[in-house]
Amino acid sequence: MKRISRYIAVSVLAVLLAGCGGRKASQDNAFHPVPFPAAPTVPSIIKDGTEATEYVMDHFWDAFLGRNLPCDTNIVNGVLAGDVESAVGTYLTVLEQNCGLDFARKAVGNFFGAIERFQAADTSSNVFGFFEKTISRYLYDPNSPIRNEDLYLPFVKGLSESPFVPEGMRQAYAHDASMCSLNQAGTVATDFIFTDLGGRRHSLHSVKADHTLLFFSNPGCPACKEIIDGLTGDPRITGKISSGKLAVVNVYIDSDVDEWREYAVNYPSSWLSGYDQSYTIRTDVTYNVRAIPSLYLLDAEKRVIMKDAPQDKVLSFISNID
Repeated sequence: MKRISRYIAVSVLAVLLAGCGGRKASQDNAFHPVPFPAAPTVPSIIKDGTEATEYVMDHFWDAFLGRNLPCDTNIVNGVLAGDVESAVGTYLTVLEQNCGLDFARKAVGNFFGAIERFQAADTSSNVFGFFEKTISRYLYDPNSPIRNEDLYLPFVKGLSESPFVPEGMRQAYAHDASMCSLNQAGTVATDFIFTDLGGRRHSLHSVKADHTLLFFSNPGCPACKEIIDGLTGDPRITGKISSGKLAVVNVYIDSDVDEWREYAVNYPSSWLSGYDQSYTIRTDVTYNVRAIPSLYLLDAEKRVIMKDAPQDKVLSFISNID
């Protein structure tokens, strides 16, 4: 994965964050919000760009969580909520794009532990509640452009066990954690059988290609049509399909099979399009398909590269595969 250099890791984050809790602000003694703290300075002993990026991510929240400032409706530990949310977006984007998955997962888990300790020290703070909602929205909302179940998993596991989350919500978070645990990046995707328009049955694992795009779609779905247009309109992608390097497995998992049959003629003949005849994916919950469309990218051994990833990210990755 491409890494940003030490200079970029420090300088860009500093530009993004520099100037960009606890006790409630009093009406009689108005509190003026302070900027979100600047990015941490990387020790001069660290020369490697990857190590520099990881250092910044490891210490990203130290200054913010190392103080206890007023909070109010629009102020989170002394900082405007919008500025803290911008920092969340920067943090998650850098973790996803510039850090390895193992490191990123560990960093998110450590971050959850830090906000839980902050809450334990001051239960009147809004810090824990703010991050509970914001991280969940950024990483798990089906409409989020940076949703990422693999990064969300350590955070939602923490929520499912935290004494600062009501018991009913802990159970809901535990369910989300179990769903996020399905088909994690780096694991072999669960095999299943699907039936094509001619009645022939295929298994996901029998598909031979350097990469497989698993596309859960519905007939007539506007967002699905955008993906279809994106795949068929990019000559780099169509060339990979024609050469056999990329296979598109397009699967319908709902119950109106007659509607699917009527629409299926619209799918490219170079794709493997079919439906889940036994409803295994829905009934056995072998995949966490929370919304349609949903895209998974697999390697030649059917290991998961991307899981329910945003369209732009998947298509860009496919376009640039050698």
